[in-house]
Amino acid sequence: MSNVTSMLTARGGTASSGNQLQAFDFFLVVDFEATCEKDKRIYPQEIIEFPSVLVDGATGRIESAFRRYVRPKHNPILTQFCRDLTGIRQEDVEGGMDLGDTLRLHDAWLKAAMAGTGAGVKKGGRLAVVTWGDWDCRSMLESECRFKGIVKPSYFDRWINLRVPFEATLGGGGRTNLQEAVRAAGLEWEGRLHCGLDDARNTAHLLVELMRRGAKIEITGSLKPPPLIEEQQQKPRISPCGITGSWAPPPLIQQQPHASPCGGAATCYCYCGVPSRGGVVAVPGPMQGKSFLGCGNWTPTMGVVCPFLVWGN
Repeated sequence: MSNVTSMLTARGGTASSGNQLQAFDFFLVVDFEATCEKDKRIYPQEIIEFPSVLVDGATGRIESAFRRYVRPKHNPILTQFCRDLTGIRQEDVEGGMDLGDTLRLHDAWLKAAMAGTGAGVKKGGRLAVVTWGDWDCRSMLESECRFKGIVKPSYFDRWINLRVPFEATLGGGGRTNLQEAVRAAGLEWEGRLHCGLDDARNTAHLLVELMRRGAKIEITGSLKPPPLIEEQQQKPRISPCGITGSWAPPPLIQQQPHASPCGGAATCYCYCGVPSRGGVVAVPGPMQGKSFLGCGNWTPTMGVVCPFLVWGN
């Protein structure tokens, strides 16, 4: 039975001429929930729910699911807005584990599932992370791991933003949220909106429906430095921070997370290749009054584009 035919059979559908084989055997669908406040940004923002579901690319079945609550370190008391939005209780995060331990536990779960110890999962296979939007992998997980000095699995360094194939298949103009997209695809929303695990499951159902409709599911985003930075790393020249010589921002920030890579230069560029934006944390807490440099393409509505984040001394 072919990839597409077996997937449609599992969903009770029939094959159509638009269906095609996909490039991945498994899809890991994630949807993080993080500390938040209404109409404000919390610094540093931290993941408080870490959910993922493993989808078999051939059958469209959710083979296994993972969820852990994560204990925030810098803003340990959840705001009322955050509790109401996500349904996460204060006791959930207080009984959770730190992000590093969560990542290690998640990695062990994934390897076991893909090795065949999970329910019906075949051994091995090509894996791709799937998200709705770029925030989960490009901004949230990457920036928190950099700030806390946590090493994360490399499969989180590239992902499929499902919004891209959704818009290519069904339209939407870039402003459709996940719940609207699920309904636009003719599916019923299941569970609670902004519950990370429920959101991940609904994203998985949408993924399978898009594959059924013949959408090509391929990598749309990664943490590979942009061409401007790559060129500066390879060729000795004036760096974006005004320092003569090659510039390698990721290793420098990992090794010295609290030191600026600008070397006292007047302008420092983020990974987007534009001047970074500076600010001072105003929210009460351990980081209040701390200065930082962040993505220069940040906007109040869309947030950051790249994970560049450097804290001042």
